[in-house]
Amino acid sequence: MVLKPPRLLQSDLIGLVSPASAPSSPEMIEKGVRYLEKLGYAVKVGKYAAKVHGYLAGTDNQRAADFNDMICDKTVKAIFTVRGGYGTPRILPLLDYTALKRNPKIIVGYSDITALQLAIFRKIALVTFSGPMAGVEMSDGIDPYTEEHFWRIITSKSKVGVLRNPADEPLKVLHGGKGQGRILGGNLATAISLLKTPFAPTLNDSILILEDVDEAPHRVDRMLAQLSNAQILGSISGLMFGKFIDCVPSDPSKPFLPVDKVLDNVAKSLNCPVVANLQYGHLPRKLTIPLGLRTRIDTKKGTIEILEGAVT
Repeated sequence: MVLKPPRLLQSDLIGLVSPASAPSSPEMIEKGVRYLEKLGYAVKVGKYAAKVHGYLAGTDNQRAADFNDMICDKTVKAIFTVRGGYGTPRILPLLDYTALKRNPKIIVGYSDITALQLAIFRKIALVTFSGPMAGVEMSDGIDPYTEEHFWRIITSKSKVGVLRNPADEPLKVLHGGKGQGRILGGNLATAISLLKTPFAPTLNDSILILEDVDEAPHRVDRMLAQLSNAQILGSISGLMFGKFIDCVPSDPSKPFLPVDKVLDNVAKSLNCPVVANLQYGHLPRKLTIPLGLRTRIDTKKGTIEILEGAVT
C-alpha cells in the first residue's frame, strides 16, 4: 500500500533544500522564492540551501539536517529541491524516514534527486514527484507546459490520467504490448548507483522510467546492460525512456552507436512494452512523473495512463 501526501493548498508553506549540489548563485534561490510567492505560497529556505562545499551544498550532515528540518516542521507541506548535480546518495543514511512517514508531504525534484525519491519509496512507500526544481525551472521562466502539468498533479486529488507529449514530440513505440505496474525510476546513472543497497526499491512488475544527460552512448549501454544482468529488465511490466539529452560520444570520429540505437537494441531484447521520447528529463519542457503510482502502457492505443491521483 503506497502512502500519498496531502495536496498542496493555496498559501501553504513550501520548504526549499539542496540535497545535492549548490545553485550556481544564491540569486537562483531568490528567483525561485519570488516565483512561488507570486503564486500565493509561503516559502521557508533551508539554512544550508545556498552553502558551497566543493561540489556539494554543504557537508553531508548539513544537507541532511536541512531536509530533516523540513520533514519535522509540521507547517511545511511540501519540500522542493533547489537543483540536482551530485551528492544526494551520500545523505540517504542520515534521513529521518520514520518522521516523514508520520508527516508525509510533497517532495519534488529530478536528476540526482532520483536517489532520494527511490530511497523514500523503499523505506516508506511514499509517492514523490519527479518534476521541476526551485533553482532551475522555477527560477528561469518556467515553461507553460511544465508549469500546468506540475501544479495540476500536486494540487488535485483527481486521477492523473494520460501523459500527453506535446504535439511536435510524438511518443515512439520500440516494443509493442500492454503492461501495468507502479511507475518507478528517474535518472539512469543515479538509479544504477543504488543497486544492491538498502535504498533501492524492488522493481519487479514495475513500469520503469529512465532518462539521462551528458552520458556517452557506450556508458548508457553499459548501465542498461547492468540492469539486464541484474535481472531487473526481465522482471518489469513496461519500460519508458524519457529524453537522453547530449548523450553523444566525446570523439564522434571513432565508431559508435547513437544512443537511440542503444535504446532500440534494449527494447528488442524485452518481452514487455517499451516506449521512447517521453517528454521527461533534463529539458525545460517536461512532464512531472508521480513516482509510485499505478500506471498502464498500451502501445496499440499509444497511451501511458496513470490510474490514480497522486495526493489526498
